[in-house]
Amino acid sequence: MPVSRFLAASSVLLGMRENPILKEEKEENVKIAVCIKQVPDTTDVKINPETNTLIREGVASITNPFDEYAVEEALRIKEKHGGEVHVISMGPPQAIEVLKNALAVGADKVYLISDKAFAGADTLATAYTLAKMIQTIGGADLVICGKQAIDGDTAQVGPGVATRMGIPQLTYVSKVREIDPDRKRIVVERLLENGREVVESSLPALMTVVKDINEPRHPSLLGIKRVAKAQIPILAAKDIGADENRIGLKGSPTWVVRVFSPEARGAGGDILKGELAEVVPLLAHKLMDTKFIK
Repeated sequence: MPVSRFLAASSVLLGMRENPILKEEKEENVKIAVCIKQVPDTTDVKINPETNTLIREGVASITNPFDEYAVEEALRIKEKHGGEVHVISMGPPQAIEVLKNALAVGADKVYLISDKAFAGADTLATAYTLAKMIQTIGGADLVICGKQAIDGDTAQVGPGVATRMGIPQLTYVSKVREIDPDRKRIVVERLLENGREVVESSLPALMTVVKDINEPRHPSLLGIKRVAKAQIPILAAKDIGADENRIGLKGSPTWVVRVFSPEARGAGGDILKGELAEVVPLLAHKLMDTKFIK
């Protein structure tokens, strides 16, 4: 074989081989959806006696504190693995403010789902609506929620979304140990009453997070400027293909019969004064008189 033909053939063979130096590393991407809620920034809430719902007009509102940790964790995962963070909120038009906060700290896209048909939704109907919204954006590799909302304290919506989507749920997550987008797996630590539990799950999955997981960041100046120009989409029930019989009051199997504030207890009780040897017998007799001890 002539030398020139041999060199040409060698060049073709070398060109067909993967060059480990020039080969681009496959980019990892994790699409994350975060569900957040606007809640009253007060414990002095008033109830509408006709609808048995919170009166939100004129009450300052904030992002549910646990949801801020959910947004932060999503941003950290994105910074490590690449991808996009989509933040979703269901609520009245003024809930758009919490989405602006999410944009300011680094969320890529935000969506408000708002419709009068959603009014009166319980946790089941809310979970259905949020799941439909996540499906509308094409699903997600990971859904993150705060462990609960401070106005309802049910901790049911996150698990409900997972059930509606048919994906695993990882609740009370205090640390994300590992995410492997290629193998579609995640390893987390769950906070328990008497310790921690390490759990591995397949992706896609949903996790609810506790405050131990991170420290939320503050918005940057660039982020604040970005919000000023942002156009936040507002979607109604028809935009997400929601069944009208599964949203709002129609889709809520639990109905609030009555909501009221308990009557304030009047000041009372006795203050026992004297030396310890004198006070202890008096306390014991009083406890026995009130049947606390026998």
